[in-house]
Amino acid sequence: MKVLFSTYPMAFHTPGGGEVQLLAYRKHLPLHNVEVTLFDQWEPRFLEYDVVHFFSCISGSAHFCHFVKRLGLPLVVSASLWITEATRHLYPIDEIRYQLDLADRVVTNSNIESDTLARVLDLPREKFSTVYNGIDEFFLKPGHPTAFREQHGLQQRFVLNVGNIEPRKNQLSLVRAMKAHPDVKLVLIGQQRDPEYSQAVLREGGDQVMYLGPMPHDDLLLSAYASCDLFCLPSTLETPGLAALEAAAQRAPLLITSEGSCEEYFGGHARYVPPGDDAVLAAALGEALAVSEPGAGSFNSADFTWARTTAELRDVYRELA
Repeated sequence: MKVLFSTYPMAFHTPGGGEVQLLAYRKHLPLHNVEVTLFDQWEPRFLEYDVVHFFSCISGSAHFCHFVKRLGLPLVVSASLWITEATRHLYPIDEIRYQLDLADRVVTNSNIESDTLARVLDLPREKFSTVYNGIDEFFLKPGHPTAFREQHGLQQRFVLNVGNIEPRKNQLSLVRAMKAHPDVKLVLIGQQRDPEYSQAVLREGGDQVMYLGPMPHDDLLLSAYASCDLFCLPSTLETPGLAALEAAAQRAPLLITSEGSCEEYFGGHARYVPPGDDAVLAAALGEALAVSEPGAGSFNSADFTWARTTAELRDVYRELA
């Protein structure tokens, strides 16, 4: 089976979870006899493929999807989108609904995401299929418990946040909440997707924040997850964050957003905090730090590897082709 992958043109300028997901699918689908090609606008060759899979619902994406359907090809769209009745006014709902209605199948990262999108957009629930997010098996390897601390001279306790620095990841709220815990360091790892917001975060955090920029998926990142006292991802929404899955694989204690699908993945193996209130987040940090210790988590990450989850995506393609 041959599948063509495409996304919006600027996606890989500052890649995030959706782009990591796309490349992980491309890497692991051949294990399930699915050949993946990345779209080349200079030599598209649409008709050589059994299925076209488009990633994202960013404004303008419907034009590409409409063209695919005019060619008579099966279309899959990865939504990676969390919209509720309370937040629908923040999105171009009519355009998103049109794009997802064009799709033969909409792939989401959780059952609750499928349920919510179907309800809010008034689309048939059977149009949606859940393919859980995953991690590379590399993250199942035990990380060194002190290498990251030694590399960066970290003697005190620290909270770790991994992700692009942007409003959705809510790091500004996190640095403000951390001020209630002045003896604990906050380590930020990720690209500055929103430079103005990023500078506000770093100014607000001051000396309490250690910003390391983006890091490759290597042993030092494993050690960062393994040695942190708490991994915190208080985003305005997650479906869920890939970094949270990576941290869980290293048995890091988790404090993550309650908005989105995180609880469907982590259940009782994480603490949850609603975004939007710095005082509530500060209290949740205090409670989590009071009982956490590095390597204390117990989440079974082996259930969420790309090699396993992409088998579900293969089944979606087979059904359509």
